[in-house]
Amino acid sequence: MPASLGTDSTVLVTGGAGFIGSHLVEALVGRVARVVVLDDLSTGDRGNFDGDWAGDRVELIVGSTIDAELVEGLVADADIVFHLASAVGVQLVVSNPLDSLLKNTRGADNVMGAVARHDKRLLFTSTSEVYGKNSSGALNEDSDRVLGSPFKARWCYETSKAFGECLAHSYNREKGTANTVVRLFNTVGPRQTGRYGMVVPTFVRQALAGEPLTVYGDGSQTRCFAHVYDTVRGILALMDTPGSVGGVFNIGSGSEMPIVELARRVIDHTESDSEISFVPYDEAYDQGFEELGRRKPDTAALRELTGWTPELTVDDAIRDVVAFERAGGGGSAVAA
Repeated sequence: MPASLGTDSTVLVTGGAGFIGSHLVEALVGRVARVVVLDDLSTGDRGNFDGDWAGDRVELIVGSTIDAELVEGLVADADIVFHLASAVGVQLVVSNPLDSLLKNTRGADNVMGAVARHDKRLLFTSTSEVYGKNSSGALNEDSDRVLGSPFKARWCYETSKAFGECLAHSYNREKGTANTVVRLFNTVGPRQTGRYGMVVPTFVRQALAGEPLTVYGDGSQTRCFAHVYDTVRGILALMDTPGSVGGVFNIGSGSEMPIVELARRVIDHTESDSEISFVPYDEAYDQGFEELGRRKPDTAALRELTGWTPELTVDDAIRDVVAFERAGGGGSAVAA
C-alpha cells in the first residue's frame, strides 16, 4: 500500500517556492507534520511564503534538484515527494532551451532515482506540452503526441517533460515505485508571475498600468484556464487515492477561450482604458516559433477516479490575480 498524506507525514516539494508549488505547500500545511521545500529560487520566490500560514511549519532549502547528494538525503527523510521543480513559461523555455532541457532531465533523474531507492511515494507534474502539436480537440491521456522538430526550442521542453513521464512509468513498471504523473493545462491564479510569458498576470499588469495588452498573432488561439486552487485540489485528490499509482492524469478546465477574449475580460475586470495590441509571433519570439491553435484537456480519468471537477472559472482567476497585484503582488492567498 503506497504512503498516504497524514498528520505524521514528512513531505518534500521540489519547486515549492514557485507559483503552483507554494499553493500546494500552503494546502499541505495543517494536513501533514512537516513540509520541506527544495527550490533554487531561479523562478520561485521566498515571498510566496509570506503570511501567517507558513510560519515555522515550512522549511525552505535553497538548492537544486541537479545536486544528486542533496536530493538523496531529502528524499530519504521524506514519506511523500511532489516533484514540481522545472523550467516554466514559453518565453523562458524558448530563450534558454539548453538550461531548461538539462534542468528538467537531470532533476527528474535524480529525484526519481532517489524515490525508487528509498521506496517513497511520488507525484510528478508534467505538462500539456507533451501532446506536442496535437490540437485536434479535447486531449485524453492516450491521445497521440504530434512531435515538432527537436531543433525548435519549444519542443525541447516538451521532450524533457516526456522524458520525466517515461522515467516515472518505467520505475513503476520495473521497480514497483509508487509514482503518479499529472499533466497540467494552463494553470493561473495569484502568485503567478508574467516574467516568463504567463499570459494572465502579464495582461493584468499591463491593464493596471494603462498599457496596451499585447496579444500575439490575431488572438484567435484558444486555451482552457484552470484556477490554481482547482489544480491543487486535483493533485491532492490523486495523492489521497491509491488507485492513481502508475497512472497519468490531465488536470485542467474544459472551458475554452480565445486569447483576445481573455484580454477583453481582463480589461473589464480592471476597469482599464487599455487597448489591445496585436504583435506578430516573429517579433515576440525567435524565428520559427510555432504556436498552437487550441489546447483543451479531457479530464474524465481524473473525475472518474476521484470525483474531481473544476469549481472556479477563469473570471474567478482574473479577479484573484487583480486583487493580488493591487495588493502589491505579495502575501497569502488561501485556497478555497
